[in-house]
Amino acid sequence: MSLNLDRSLDYLKMLIIVGILILVGQRFGYGISIFSALPGMIIVILISFLALTIKDSFPNLHFPAFAWASLTALILSMPFMPTAELFLKYTNEVNFLGTTTPILAYAGISVGNKIEELRKLSWKVFIVAVAVFIGTYFGSAIVAHLVLKMQGII
Repeated sequence: MSLNLDRSLDYLKMLIIVGILILVGQRFGYGISIFSALPGMIIVILISFLALTIKDSFPNLHFPAFAWASLTALILSMPFMPTAELFLKYTNEVNFLGTTTPILAYAGISVGNKIEELRKLSWKVFIVAVAVFIGTYFGSAIVAHLVLKMQGII
């Protein structure tokens, strides 16, 4: 088990910046008060930081940080847990759709920094990406159509 304090501090700084961006985005995009969402965002940041720290502390465990965060949140929100009521009360104030913009921007920057590596993969990656996008689009359209049909909306 090893813990790199400099890397952990970088994680915390990044999470705080993303948290601030999410809070501002929610204020302007959804009209959610920054102060009402702040406790929930702090919880999300702490869970994310915990997940990244666990991931770094146990490099031989091939379990992604996202899975650690999901597992932690799941445990904290279980109905029989004493943390569930407060956890859900505060995290429900955070509109999770509003979290996608900064996260996707970060992912785009991350991919953009590796453009040379992507070029080495050749043109076949483009074909796979297009096939995935098309499949995802039609798969989503089919599921949406079926659900709307079952509800009698169409």
